[in-house]
Amino acid sequence: MPGMRTRKASAPLSTSPKKPKMDAGSETKTQKKKKPVSKPAEKKVAEVEPTVNKGDGDKKVPEVEAAVNKGDGDKKETKLVTLSGQPSNLKITSWNVNGIRANIKKHGFKWMIEDGADAVCLQETKCSDKDMPLELKNLDGYHVFWNAAKITKGYSGVAIISKVEPVSVQNGIGIEEHDQEGRTITVEYEKYFLVNAYVPNSKRKLLRLEYRQKWDADFLAYIKGLDEKKPVVLCGDLNVAHLDIDLTNPKTNKRNAGFTQEERDDMTTMLDNGFIDSFRHLYPAEEGQYTWWSNMHNARSRNIGWRLDYFILSSQLEDKLCDSIIQPSVLGSDHCPISLYLAL
Repeated sequence: MPGMRTRKASAPLSTSPKKPKMDAGSETKTQKKKKPVSKPAEKKVAEVEPTVNKGDGDKKVPEVEAAVNKGDGDKKETKLVTLSGQPSNLKITSWNVNGIRANIKKHGFKWMIEDGADAVCLQETKCSDKDMPLELKNLDGYHVFWNAAKITKGYSGVAIISKVEPVSVQNGIGIEEHDQEGRTITVEYEKYFLVNAYVPNSKRKLLRLEYRQKWDADFLAYIKGLDEKKPVVLCGDLNVAHLDIDLTNPKTNKRNAGFTQEERDDMTTMLDNGFIDSFRHLYPAEEGQYTWWSNMHNARSRNIGWRLDYFILSSQLEDKLCDSIIQPSVLGSDHCPISLYLAL
């Protein structure tokens, strides 16, 4: 089904340590003469701002900073060229907003516009077409495409906000069983397909694991079909931590949704069929890099999380990849945004 396009209108859219006191020395006496000994000069000790990442336990770090500074994988500078030196000319951002209306109230939408991506892919919008916020309906200079769940109001839902008008738009993957839940949008551009997906969660006690595996197989067949025509950029909340390194506590989550062997194997199968995990391709050993944190037990400030959000690329785009970044300092949802830089 074609996505909807919105009307164009104006867019609302460290404490420093104290200097140590130096011992001024004491006067000594000789047996022959009493001669004062000059005092040694006091050494000036520079005041150094404590570095958060060096284990300074005294400095209080705000929650936003704590989310960024946990883990050594916090990248200081985005790579804007490929390995061969091609400059990036395309930026795509993906974010599970956990309810677009709530996200807007938390200033998340304002951040999206300021982020300046060429395309923004949203998951879990939890909003029907008719209830789409005015900020999106009246977004000047962008094309907005919306796919809401048909069976349950306020459930699931995805959207794509694009600066460039695509060649074509498709909601769903052409299988009615899956397409009722508003989980995918595909937009076709001149050089590639962009697929935005919110993959089903297997639920507590793995009640939907069997369905999830059927979804995984059907969805892989769908993106492989696209890949035969043009390269594919798949992004979104894929609801799986693929490797042990992709969550804080792998040993205790082996039979929890998102980290079952079945789900992880399905992700491996996808990658074995001509696709790459852009983040792990560039940063195979980076630890502490997560995109989702529980709302309980201060998990985000302690960086106890999971990497559930991805940019998966056709392998033919490997040499076009500049960077794939996680932005944990951006609040507004229990997920954080991720961004992809390509040279196409």
